[in-house]
Amino acid sequence: MDNVKILGSGCKKCRALEENTKKAIEELEIEANVEHVTDMAKIVGYGVMSTPALVINDKVVSTGKVLKVEEAKETIKKNINK
Repeated sequence: MDNVKILGSGCKKCRALEENTKKAIEELEIEANVEHVTDMAKIVGYGVMSTPALVINDKVVSTGKVLKVEEAKETIKKNINK
């Protein structure tokens, strides 16, 4: 099972990325654990300087923007375990 993390303080953009990512996962019909990380120490640990950020299987794949559902789907497809 793939692990997906949304990094961000819980702001409006972070919640939008989380919502779009969950919708993308649902539309792709894949199983993934989705976690929203708000702990700044953990976020900095990923080397992320701009939030929201998307992490798939411990790899940072997007920072500083809210991916639309279709963008999230493409990003997830490229980075999930097959």
